Amino acid sequence: MIRIAFFVMLIAMSACHNERICYPVSKKDNVVDDYFGTKVPDPYRWLECDTCQDVKQWIIEQNKVTFGYLEKIPFREKLKKRITELYNYPRQSTPFKKGNRYFYFKNDGLQNQSVLYVTDDLTKPGEVLLDPNSFSADGTVSLSNFSISPDGNYMAYAISKAGSDWNEIFFMDLRNKKLLPDTLKWVKFSGIAWFHEGIFYSGYEPPKKGVEFSQANKFHKLFYHRLGNKQKDDVIILENPADPLQNFYASNTSDDRILCIYEEKAGQHGNALHIMDLNQTKPIIKTLFPTFETEYTVINHFNEYLYIKTNKDANNYKIIRLPINKPEKAETIIAETEHVIKGATMTQQHLIVNYMKDAHSVLKVFSLDGKYKYDIELPLLGTVSSLNSSPLDSVLYYDFTSFTFPTTIYKINVHTKKQTVLFQPQIDFKSTDYEVKQIFYTSKDKTRIPLFIVHKKGISLNGKNPTILYGYGGFNISLTPSFSPSRLAWLEQGGIYALANLRGGGEYGEKWHLSGTKLKKQNVFDDFIAAAKYLINNNYTSPHYLAIQGSSNGGLLVGAVTNQRPELFRVALPAVGVMDMLRFHKFTIGWAWVTDYGSSENKEEFEALLKYSPLHNINENAEYPSVLVTTADHDDRVVPAHSFKYIATLQEKYKGHRPVLIRIETQAGHGGGKPISKIIEEISDIYAFTFYEMKINPSLK
Repeated sequence: MIRIAFFVMLIAMSACHNERICYPVSKKDNVVDDYFGTKVPDPYRWLECDTCQDVKQWIIEQNKVTFGYLEKIPFREKLKKRITELYNYPRQSTPFKKGNRYFYFKNDGLQNQSVLYVTDDLTKPGEVLLDPNSFSADGTVSLSNFSISPDGNYMAYAISKAGSDWNEIFFMDLRNKKLLPDTLKWVKFSGIAWFHEGIFYSGYEPPKKGVEFSQANKFHKLFYHRLGNKQKDDVIILENPADPLQNFYASNTSDDRILCIYEEKAGQHGNALHIMDLNQTKPIIKTLFPTFETEYTVINHFNEYLYIKTNKDANNYKIIRLPINKPEKAETIIAETEHVIKGATMTQQHLIVNYMKDAHSVLKVFSLDGKYKYDIELPLLGTVSSLNSSPLDSVLYYDFTSFTFPTTIYKINVHTKKQTVLFQPQIDFKSTDYEVKQIFYTSKDKTRIPLFIVHKKGISLNGKNPTILYGYGGFNISLTPSFSPSRLAWLEQGGIYALANLRGGGEYGEKWHLSGTKLKKQNVFDDFIAAAKYLINNNYTSPHYLAIQGSSNGGLLVGAVTNQRPELFRVALPAVGVMDMLRFHKFTIGWAWVTDYGSSENKEEFEALLKYSPLHNINENAEYPSVLVTTADHDDRVVPAHSFKYIATLQEKYKGHRPVLIRIETQAGHGGGKPISKIIEEISDIYAFTFYEMKINPSLK
């Protein structure tokens, strides 16, 4: 109690680091780590305990300062009103078929969570099957997964509270829409795969008394739960007691015949693949691919064949098929090309393959033995993210979106090529007033990097356009064109949005990914800096009007680049970022990121990490851009301690007059499942802060 009282007194005193803002005092402890003879202080380690009372009080005081600053922005509420208007339009997901019924999600506009609908005829309105808005009054409990039993009688669904990666699974009898008593806890990174009257799911055993909660993220297991049984009696199907840092994920093929089990291992980029033939009297696990060097993803099962996407000896991926009873007879049916295969689906007679060409989608149709048939025409340069079809018919449902094209759902008979629009949203926005271009610039080492640029038609290239440059660059994740209603509020005001396809992502396959990992991570930062220089040198903007933005690994990107080239930017917006590169692997699922980052427990990798870690490279003699860090108190993927320690250090060391603030969302997590109301509030504050720091007064009614 004495420690807490003393801490509160220090906060009340406050430390004024600039003329405008008095930041809360963040106490410092004498914590020093020794990495291979290098002493590294960690004075704000106490902020890692986000459930401790002194940290909770620190959060309150930081938010008080941040929201006090934001409330002074004169156009903040008008901007929020406009963003709310832009969000208020119906949206719908790509339907999928199970048995004779179709399932899809729909949002009327401002519903905090999208609602699950079911119908036997997509030309008619569906009925509500499950409304996640009923889970909580504030929309902070979301539906994270669901699965229908093969006989159509039951549904298992998973919920997430406050955006957590931890899930609970519930069961509903669809014949009367009544909940069953079964509830599964400690579920994480899990599929839901039905077998008989039960499901396969993944998770952890409850931590034993006295064991730290962080240890609950070790020894992942695949379980089987039979309806009516207690969870403590669930059967462990697959585990590895010798290795705590492995994950298991299971899913069924569309016919519920084959259970596909994906096994991932810390430090490895690929996965092992096991299957179970559920038609057998006593199904057993059969290992198809035992190593972890390459990826294997099952597309589907049809006519005793498994169709699989893999990057085995194929940087841009290929598709193989193998007889389930003679897997050694695997054959390549669609070979690797110059473009990356992102996904594929099957109909009765065709394979539809979603390629990525220079970070945008191309749909190609093949026969089941891999012969090319034709391309499906897409509206413009954009993204297909969902392909749903069944090997039992010839119909494909897919979505399409782009920067100025709201997500639209299409239906095509792949056999006859007849295509129709199933759902097209109506929104208060004229796409013809804007233009999208893709250019290619060169990075520091002359590597050619794609950059999307979106803005109003006819803008003047005078260096005075407010610009947001967004990036990610990691984990084989590709950034492709997508529609954002909130982004329209930025574009309407003459803003430019630029999206850089950095190394570390998956835009050009595994080589592109690996060229931005571990000892080569600096390539990602160099790519992003070069993008900023391109925009400045070509008069799209200038340092006074340039903001950089990124989330998660992209938050790390923004933090690192802000340290390295602070003079290039006016605003920095790191969201839920990985900021402490020496300790990231010690929290929740952070151990899995060693594949991309390396580890401070390896001397060579430690030296590389220390050179760019955002927390450890803040320059107290530099003029930083205005910084608004965003995070959430329930983020259990990139724990908020990363952002807490980073902003405490920045507020301590930065001597300039620009604000360096942190906005800490409550009852929210890493981003998934966040209610629309919180999304609108957060992006309104981000845009208001950005315009305000650029000294721009937007024209709003």
